[in-house]
Amino acid sequence: MNLAIFDLDNTLLAGDSDYLWGRFLCERGIVDPARYEAANQRFHEDYKQGLLDIDAFLRFSLAPLAAHPLEQLETWHRQFMEEMIEPIILPKALELIEEHRARGDRLLIITATNAFVTEPIARRLGVEDLLATQPERVGNRYTGRYVGTPTFQHGKVKALETWLATQPEPLERSWFYSDSHNDLPLLEWVDHPVAVDADETLSAEAMRRGWPRISLREPAQA
Repeated sequence: MNLAIFDLDNTLLAGDSDYLWGRFLCERGIVDPARYEAANQRFHEDYKQGLLDIDAFLRFSLAPLAAHPLEQLETWHRQFMEEMIEPIILPKALELIEEHRARGDRLLIITATNAFVTEPIARRLGVEDLLATQPERVGNRYTGRYVGTPTFQHGKVKALETWLATQPEPLERSWFYSDSHNDLPLLEWVDHPVAVDADETLSAEAMRRGWPRISLREPAQA
């Protein structure tokens, strides 16, 4: 099996779906706008600097899921998709996905953003397989907690290895596309790491290691 793995936020999307979901909740008055936006921005900055406390962030980001019935959450998510996700889907990202599909590669999105937010996005992008942080659900209600290991930093490698162990075909070649230095553990793990519209730290590391650097927003970098 040849496997093409994609990060989601700021890689296939021209934005961060986790952060934008928080913005959506604020704009609708579903959460306290001033307090929630301040915390959302703080966690977002911590992520960009590689300082994110993933447990604290998940307690924060999953709390609104526990406060509302699943049916209402799904209605909001459909509106979120239309208003905030559709405008940031990158045409070149769709082309890249289709290039790998045409070659017969298995497609996989792996993201730290929770599965409630990302499952509909993966479907919209035409990618069936998704590894994402799993919010805990009891019946038709979310609990505000998560189960398993968050798919963040080394957790992405752990989740991928667990997933591969369940697949009928052995892995032959692998690609991983990401924008973030937080994904260095998985970029180091695959055969073909690719930096996509990379942050400053990842761009420098990709240059040092001779990894390809591409843009899905602008012409390819040298």
